Amino acid sequence: MTLRWVPGWNGLTEPEAVSYVAAVEAADGQELEFGVAKAINDFVLGCKNDGIWDAIKACCILAGARTLDGALVPLVGTAPTNFNFVSGDYNRETGLVGDGSTKYLDSNRNNNADPQNSKHISCFASTLPTSGSGQYPRIITSGDSAGNDSFIHRLNNNGNLLVNVNDSGTNTVSPSIGFLGVSRSISTSYFFRGGGSTQTLANSSNVPRNADIGIFASTDAQQPANARLAFYSIGEALDLAALDTRVTRLMNLITYTQTAGLPDLSTMDMDAAAYIGGAYRAGGTLS
Repeated sequence: MTLRWVPGWNGLTEPEAVSYVAAVEAADGQELEFGVAKAINDFVLGCKNDGIWDAIKACCILAGARTLDGALVPLVGTAPTNFNFVSGDYNRETGLVGDGSTKYLDSNRNNNADPQNSKHISCFASTLPTSGSGQYPRIITSGDSAGNDSFIHRLNNNGNLLVNVNDSGTNTVSPSIGFLGVSRSISTSYFFRGGGSTQTLANSSNVPRNADIGIFASTDAQQPANARLAFYSIGEALDLAALDTRVTRLMNLITYTQTAGLPDLSTMDMDAAAYIGGAYRAGGTLS
């Protein structure tokens, strides 16, 4: 660690961000750009200000780092176990891509580690899966039981998403790229957020299944997806709209740092930079 990462110096104020950046740099074998580090600090600070930070128990930013090893450093919780991803599967801006066959992560966070009626899972999908080994390509999942699993799957037959949080049934929702999340805070219903809007789904909860949550496939390697994901989080119930805002802003700021010709983030207003990054992420330019 260099003096650059002392908390409070050069805009990095959050101890968790400082420690994370140092761990990513150690895994990468080189320093991150200031802009990437500042974007991470902005994310942690924003989650704290929104009151959602403590609910996040496992989290990886699958973007921003210089290498795959760096991208698999956890921001919160235990590092995921990598099954078959290689460096060519990783993109600093858009994240990690599955192959719909053999590649997935074990989050090493059990579905039953959080309370039955206080649970969320989320991800940022740069692209949704288009194919898989079965009918339900997994995006983030503890399995496929309708009774006690937590998951976001893609339906191969009609392209919608199938979602669940420890509940007695499943719900079909419209697909969208970007932030996707489900959160349960009461026994009788839960929330889904995607495409920038939140909906309430009325399904009663069941005792959560004892299984680790997988990313890109269930942890028994069932029905893997060829999605590209840039973030995931697992933990207790939280405000999905607040998390969506923070994750989307983080991704937009990472895009800003990876776009040639833009001013250094140290000279920019963060809100303006996030807006510009979002425009470039959407395929546009500001010229």
